[in-house]
Amino acid sequence: MKLSEIAILVEDKISSNSISLGDYITTESLLPNKEGKGVATNLPPVVCSLTHFREGDVLVANIRPYLKKVWFADKKGGCSSDVLVFRAKEGCKSSFLYAVLLQDNFFDHAMKGVKGSKMPRGDKGQIMRYELPIFSLQEQENIGNFVINIMKKIMLNRSINHNLEAMAKQLYDYWFLQFDFPDENGKPYKSSGGKMVWNEKLKREIPEGWELTKVVDIAKVFNGATPSTTREQNYGGDIIWITPKDLSDQKQKFVCRGERNISQIGYDSCSTHLLPVNTILMSSRAPIGLLAIAKTELCTNQGFKNFVLQKENMTNYLYYYLQIHIKQIEQLGTGTTFKEVSREDILKYLILKPNETILYLWEEKIKALNHRQFKLQEEIQQLIKLRDELLPLLMNGQIEIGVERSRQNCD
Repeated sequence: MKLSEIAILVEDKISSNSISLGDYITTESLLPNKEGKGVATNLPPVVCSLTHFREGDVLVANIRPYLKKVWFADKKGGCSSDVLVFRAKEGCKSSFLYAVLLQDNFFDHAMKGVKGSKMPRGDKGQIMRYELPIFSLQEQENIGNFVINIMKKIMLNRSINHNLEAMAKQLYDYWFLQFDFPDENGKPYKSSGGKMVWNEKLKREIPEGWELTKVVDIAKVFNGATPSTTREQNYGGDIIWITPKDLSDQKQKFVCRGERNISQIGYDSCSTHLLPVNTILMSSRAPIGLLAIAKTELCTNQGFKNFVLQKENMTNYLYYYLQIHIKQIEQLGTGTTFKEVSREDILKYLILKPNETILYLWEEKIKALNHRQFKLQEEIQQLIKLRDELLPLLMNGQIEIGVERSRQNCD
């Protein structure tokens, strides 16, 4: 049967001045790779009509369907016209509809009917002709529950990781921006009268014993490179190769895989560098400032500057230092079409370096938190893999959940 037999495209309207910002959905606030939604930047500047969605509807961005932006609404609100709102018909479970629209096959189907090249837009008629097998209500419920339970666990893990990262940033702020790290008596250093000295270059006071140094004095910095994309033998090997898109898509503090690996032939053909665990990766062009910490040996494309620290107790400190000062680093970028920060400018960039005792204490504090974050991140990846591998099998009848059934295929 076709999608149009189990769902409608909602056309109900609501005025933009009757909803809050948190209830407004745009193609930008929907997150790629099936990650749900964020918060819109702002409401429409002038009062207008929006598509009125309700709890249980499934929202899909209709601009660039390959981004796989989909959200199972847990409340009512309004959305822009480039967001499609699907509502389950009577006799179809809304959770099952969500499972249908979560499939890679659905987005592949949507892409076959797009119009436009720069900002491809799906064709509604073609989308509603998407074909799927017939399932009983019980079978729909089983498949829907499977997807919902996995997505809830993914979202919970992301929420925990978000809170852990907020804790890490707060601790960094307390120790290294307010300078209230523990003194020898365990009391906040600056607040307890710890000695501060004026630093002329920074135009501010810093703790006694801290020093201003350059990146070149604490780390080696390596550029990445890209093997020729016209030679198939350069790709598909065992060497992990990271691009800025990988960091943009994954949005994770740690990275241990990319969308595409390269072969030994590809590695040998270009000037990329195999980087050790705990290397800090920083995208240095288009866009500048994406950051991650490598959790396995890997290499990157030319869009990175990669920091290999001389001492491991500097890794987490430098990661947050770069994050805090990323706007300054962006200003070092030069170029017309694409701005890029050069390796030479990075090597000269000034870093405020705490004394070794404080760095050791910071590393001990952050180590357990990092371990928990990484384990949660790995579990998220495993759940996503489970979802994306099992969902197609459930949909084509190769595996079943819970009940015996007979299924009619619609060929």
